[in-house]
Amino acid sequence: QFAEENFLGVAEAMPENKYSYVPTAGKFDDVRSFGEQVKHVACNQFAFFNEFEGNKPPEDCEKGGHEPARTKSELIKYLQDSFDYSNRVLARLTAKNALERVQGRYAAPNTKLGISVVAVWHITDHYGQLVEYLRMNGIVPPMTQKHPLKVQ
Repeated sequence: QFAEENFLGVAEAMPENKYSYVPTAGKFDDVRSFGEQVKHVACNQFAFFNEFEGNKPPEDCEKGGHEPARTKSELIKYLQDSFDYSNRVLARLTAKNALERVQGRYAAPNTKLGISVVAVWHITDHYGQLVEYLRMNGIVPPMTQKHPLKVQ
């Protein structure tokens, strides 16, 4: 929930006209735009937890998958839907099934617990990237605004 709240916060903080933003200063060849990063995370949430359930995951999450979402509001809805889905699946993780094997192309072979941890890691990895995108556009990330550093 912490990772979800933070990631949704950065997705909501970026203005819609900056969803196509890609950094140019520095070594940023072939990186995803801000919107593509959001879409990638959403697609992977579905992929990880489809595999958790033994279902076929979406294809091509590296490129955002086949979901047609393009606008900020569509991408945030897709992201929220992916978190709602993953939370429903995670609610079924128990001590008894945590070590059951998971197969598939996304973070597998693994266990149900392991793929759940990878899903959280993946959110936080992309969160760190999108924080930079926000800052490059003069936007202080919501979590930093909420908990500013107090220098004495």
